[in-house]
Amino acid sequence: MNPQADILLTDVDGIPALFAHTAGPMRAGLVFRVGVADETLARTGVTHLVEHLALHRQGLAAHDYNGTTKDAFTHFYTEGDESQILAYLQSVCASLADLPMERLATEKEILRTEESRRDRPQLPLWRYGAQGYGLASYPEWGVPVVGPDDVRHWAQSWFTQGNAVLWVAGERIPAGLSLKLPPGERRPLPAVTSALPATPAYFSGGKGGVLLDAVVADTAAARVYAGVLERALTRALRQEGGYSYTTAADYASRRDGRAVVTAFADALPDRQDAVLGGFVDVLAALQAGRVDGGDLEAVRGRADTALTAPDAAVRRLVGAAEDLLAGRPPVPLEQQRAELRAVTGQDVHAVALEAAGTALMQVPAGHSADWAGYTAAPTTSPYAVTGRRFTARDNSGCALVIGAEGVSFVGREADGTESAATVLHRACAAVLTWPDGGRQLIGTDGLVVDVDPDRYGIDASALATLDAALPPATVVPQPPRERRPFTPEQSAHAHTPPTPRRRTTGQTVALLLWGVLAFLLAFVALSVTVARSEFGTGEWVVMLGILWGITALCAWPAIRILRDTRRG
Repeated sequence: MNPQADILLTDVDGIPALFAHTAGPMRAGLVFRVGVADETLARTGVTHLVEHLALHRQGLAAHDYNGTTKDAFTHFYTEGDESQILAYLQSVCASLADLPMERLATEKEILRTEESRRDRPQLPLWRYGAQGYGLASYPEWGVPVVGPDDVRHWAQSWFTQGNAVLWVAGERIPAGLSLKLPPGERRPLPAVTSALPATPAYFSGGKGGVLLDAVVADTAAARVYAGVLERALTRALRQEGGYSYTTAADYASRRDGRAVVTAFADALPDRQDAVLGGFVDVLAALQAGRVDGGDLEAVRGRADTALTAPDAAVRRLVGAAEDLLAGRPPVPLEQQRAELRAVTGQDVHAVALEAAGTALMQVPAGHSADWAGYTAAPTTSPYAVTGRRFTARDNSGCALVIGAEGVSFVGREADGTESAATVLHRACAAVLTWPDGGRQLIGTDGLVVDVDPDRYGIDASALATLDAALPPATVVPQPPRERRPFTPEQSAHAHTPPTPRRRTTGQTVALLLWGVLAFLLAFVALSVTVARSEFGTGEWVVMLGILWGITALCAWPAIRILRDTRRG
C-alpha cells in the first residue's frame, strides 16, 4: 500500500481501493462513475433501476446496507463485520453482472412509489436545461419504458471494473475479497450544459422563500465562503430581522474543479419582500468585501475540527472515491488543513465576486430580482420555425407551427407582440405521447411545446409527419389522461415563471386619486374644526398630527403601487 496521509491507496482485482484504519464496525462501499446526468431525459431512471436490481438479492440482511444514485455517481455501501462486508460486496458485483430481471416489473413499481414522494429541485433545470445535470429536476420518465435489454446494456456499459472505486474503513480490507465486474473503461464526467444566456439570472416560482446557487472554483476558500454566507444569512434574516426560520448554505463539489454553493431562506407570504431584500443585502455585503472576522474564524475552526476528528478519515473516504473516479487523487490531510488555515477575508471576498457572476436565484412567485441586477431567465425562444400554421380554436390568438426543423408555440404578449417557444427536432430531449393524440415536446434547453390536435385542429397527416421526424429514442408513451379544457394562460414552458402581477394604468390612477382625496378630506376637516373651536396652540398641533396620520394611512396603497411599479 502507498500511504496518502491518513488514507491508503491500493487495488483489489484491478479496481482502485481506498482504505482508512478505524476501530469498531467495518464500513465499505463501491462507487461507480455513473449517475442521472449520464442519462437522457427520455430514459431517466435507468441507473436508479440498476441500483435497485443489484441490491435485491441482499434481502432482509442482518447488517445495514443501501445504495444511492446521484448526479454523476452511484454508491453501494454497507456496515457490519468482515464476513458480512465480504458477502455484500461480492453479491453486488455478481448481481451487476447478472441482474435479476424477474424483479424488473416489481422494482419499477417500487421506483414509481418512491418517485411520488420526491420533491424535485428546479434550479438544475433552469441552469443546465433538460440534459446532463439538469435531469435532476425531472421525473424518472424512462423507468416505465426501458426493457430488460436496455437495463442489461446500461449495466454492462457503466458498472464495470474500470469505472469503479472501492473504499473500506476498518482494521483491514477483508481477506479473500474478489470483485468480479465486467471489463470497461473509466468514463469522463458528464458534460456541463447551460440554459442561461446570461448570469446572474433569476426566475420566480416555488412555495415561498429565496433559493440561490452559484458555480465557483472548488477551493478551500469557496468552502469557507459557504459557511460565512450561512452565518450572515442567519444573523440578518433570523436573529436580527425575524423574517425567516430556516436559513442555510451548502457546498457541493462537482469533482471537475468546480463546486456549487447553494443558499436558502424561507419566508411567510407577508414577509417575502423583506426576505428577498435582506437576502440580496447579505450577498451585496460580501461582494463589497464586508466579511465578518468572527464568522471567518468560526467557520475555519469548525472545518478544522471536522478534519481532525477521530473518524475524519473515514468520513472523507466517499468523497475521495468520487475524486479518484474523476481523476483527482486523494489530498493529504495536512495539505487540506494548511489550505484552510491560509484562507483570508480577501479570499472569501474574491469567491463572493465569483459567485455573483454565476448566480441563479429562485424568488417567490409574483416577485422579480431585476431591480437587484439579475436578468430574467429565458422562457421563450428567439425565433419560431416556418411551416404549417394551426391557429387555436379558442380565439386566444395562439398558434402552433409545425415545420421541417421543429415545432413552435406562438403566443401574444400583453403589448401585442408575438413570442415563441420552439423545440427543434435535433434538440428534442423527450416527447411525451398520449393515446388521445396529444404530444408534449421538451427541448434540451427546457422549453416545452404542447401539441393538442383538438385545440389547433391538426389533421392526421400533419401529426404523422411530426411523429416521423422525431427520434424514436425520445418518445415516452404516457397512460390515458383526463381531458381538461385548455386555458390561454397555460404555460408553453416547463418552468415558465408566472408573470409578476402589475396594476393597470387605470388602477394606479384610481389609487393615486384616493390618496389625493384623503388629503383633501383631512384639510377640509381641519379647516372646519379651526373655524368652530377655541383650541390652544398645543391642541392644534396634536389635531394636525392626527389628521396627517390619517392621510398617510389612506394614501399608503398608492405609495406601495408606485414603488412596486418602479421595481417591476
